[in-house]
Amino acid sequence: MKKLMKLSMVALVASLVVGCATNGDIENLQSQVDGLKTSVAQASSDAAAAQSAAADAASKAAAAESAANRAAQYAQDTNSKLDNVFKKSMQK
Repeated sequence: MKKLMKLSMVALVASLVVGCATNGDIENLQSQVDGLKTSVAQASSDAAAAQSAAADAASKAAAAESAANRAAQYAQDTNSKLDNVFKKSMQK
């Protein structure tokens, strides 16, 4: 009976030591949570900056495409005019 009582006391003490979190453990977890919050805030800021840069790049790409289309149209018009001039010169 005494042996059973000693074993149960040892088991109780061991479970209290292992099962309970200390203040140091809680502070460690809190510091990790705070670090993660900072990382999440930084990632969110970086994502917003990337989204802004992507929107700016898309705007510039649309402007460049429009300019390229105008240039292609001007080139086509010029080729048409040159063809007409060439045909007129060949008729003479």
